[in-house]
Amino acid sequence: MTSPELISHLRSLGSEAGIAGQKRSGIEPKTPILGVAVPVLRDLAKAHRLNHPLALDLWITDIHDARLLATFIADPARLTRDQSERWVRECDTWALTDALAFLVDRTPFAATKAHLWSTRQGEFMKRAGFAVMAGMAIHRKELTDDVFLAFLPDIVRESGDDRLYVKKAVSWALRQIGKRNPALRKAAVAEAKRIAKLPAPSARWIAKDALADLKK
Repeated sequence: MTSPELISHLRSLGSEAGIAGQKRSGIEPKTPILGVAVPVLRDLAKAHRLNHPLALDLWITDIHDARLLATFIADPARLTRDQSERWVRECDTWALTDALAFLVDRTPFAATKAHLWSTRQGEFMKRAGFAVMAGMAIHRKELTDDVFLAFLPDIVRESGDDRLYVKKAVSWALRQIGKRNPALRKAAVAEAKRIAKLPAPSARWIAKDALADLKK
């Protein structure tokens, strides 16, 4: 399918009930949204996997559902640093942010973007940095521990940010790093205990959330 054909198809799959359901999950983009369920988008993506030109066309439609689909079919080998930077600046929901992060985490510049985005001020841009860290911990089995140990200072630094989608992503990154292997689990638990002693309420929340998961 071409981009216009896919958009037409997405419109036929969307619904007000779908939009309402996504709103209840905190997905309220400033751009148009059709309410197509993510599993449906993933099924659609199977026929267009790694079609990078199509992904670019879908993104510029500004439709949230089409942008999600774009992240599912884009080719990480063809994604550029500049393109990822443009896209992350346009993410305005946690769902799109995380979908983009799971694309970026497969690129050679993933760690660089994770560090960089974690320093940004925007809620979703900062979330993107930690979502990339989490994604790398989940997907990049070939990476050595030092890559993830280097993320721990970023996690500590931003643990005082009490914005919902930031603190959840900080905890997510810490938990996923700790789940990679026993050595990283030990490091993540130690870091969580240090974070627990910080004065910010968000830091205590992050530490409690991470420790509850890592000590299971």
